[in-house]
Amino acid sequence: MKHSFTTLGLLLAVSFIWFPGMIGGISASALAATPATVPITTYLLFSGSELRHPFPQHVQYAPDTIRPNHRSQIQQDNDVRAAYDRWKAHYLVTVSGSTPSGGALYRVSYGSLDPSRTVSEGQGYGMVIVALMAGHDPDAQSIFDGLWYFSRNYSSSIDSRLMTWQIPEDLASGADSAFDGDADIAYGLLLAYAQWGSHGNVNYAAAANVVITAIKESTIGPESYLPMLGDWVSSSDEPYNQYTSRSSDFMPAHFRAFAEFSGDETWMQVVSAVQDAIGSMQSIHSPDTGLLPDFMVPVSATDHSLKPAPPHFLEGPHDGDYDYNAGRDPWRIATDALLNNNADSLKQARRMADWIVKTSGGNPSAIKSGYTLNGTPTNPDNDFTTFFAAPFGAALMTTPGHQQFLNDVYDAVVDVQEDYYEDSVTLLCLLLMTGNYWNPN
Repeated sequence: MKHSFTTLGLLLAVSFIWFPGMIGGISASALAATPATVPITTYLLFSGSELRHPFPQHVQYAPDTIRPNHRSQIQQDNDVRAAYDRWKAHYLVTVSGSTPSGGALYRVSYGSLDPSRTVSEGQGYGMVIVALMAGHDPDAQSIFDGLWYFSRNYSSSIDSRLMTWQIPEDLASGADSAFDGDADIAYGLLLAYAQWGSHGNVNYAAAANVVITAIKESTIGPESYLPMLGDWVSSSDEPYNQYTSRSSDFMPAHFRAFAEFSGDETWMQVVSAVQDAIGSMQSIHSPDTGLLPDFMVPVSATDHSLKPAPPHFLEGPHDGDYDYNAGRDPWRIATDALLNNNADSLKQARRMADWIVKTSGGNPSAIKSGYTLNGTPTNPDNDFTTFFAAPFGAALMTTPGHQQFLNDVYDAVVDVQEDYYEDSVTLLCLLLMTGNYWNPN
């Protein structure tokens, strides 16, 4: 049976009277945005599970930033609900086995390219997404727990506190970790702790502490304070060491959250190191575009300042270009600007946003899928993809003068379905663009 908003409001009011504290912090703004088609049983279920930050949240971001303004908040929330439902239907997979409490295990599928494959990056995306969507998805906590326990079943062969970077494991390429997957897994655990506390089947706070500590001990450079590519990298080896970084591993908002949660000021040194690296790269190697390369390497054995990696440094011919790793950078940097009002991140994100407006002529469909650092498209046939457009949308939120282009980018990505990687990153960007991405601390 469906109920109108009026009926829903009355029932929740009764819940507040007779069951104080059980609604778990459903805000007035969240109730105002509740569509009439949501079953009342969904919200009563959440009232008993102490949901603290139910979707939608409508976060107020940093001053002098913007959000899409051509669709109402209710429309935007419904856009995210629809995008999440598509994502869940296509990429969330139940696997054999169970959690210690008997729940299902879940993995995030790599999509049509290899549906049997899962990478730690995707598992991390899934944990962040599901924790943020609690309040829409009544099964969010059980799904989150299943994602977490699946990651524990596939530990890195080097540091078992981290996840191996891909499943099925390929011993030829190593059953070790990748930095970004573990960083998002840890952030997801912090969101889960903020969302549900640690009184259920998983002690999210304790789990987050273990993973954050492992990331620091096994994948942060002891002198550089930069993220290393994974736990397989030794700090002083060649060609991979503590000064060889993937720009999309620069997640200042994550690192600030780790610092606040753990009380370990090392994470603020990591923030400073990555922001210095971004600023130096933009000033020296991409002054006109602000773009970062997929991978960076030190200038020499004695000069540890960074430069773009050469072709085939790790993955392919575009390792020194703005390609399918670095395409996430505008979103990662803008997230810190929006959540934490950090001046450095605001400046760095705005640099990218101003350039993409200029180079595209204000037309989202002209955004290409890869550029050299000077802004030349890397392939004349590289067509539009949400993977590159949506992160630029996040960066555009830092530029009040580009409201129309932000609206146009939103429209260009909101209903598009491509594949696992594109759709996961786009959904995370939509959560940010609609005011539904929040800081766990």
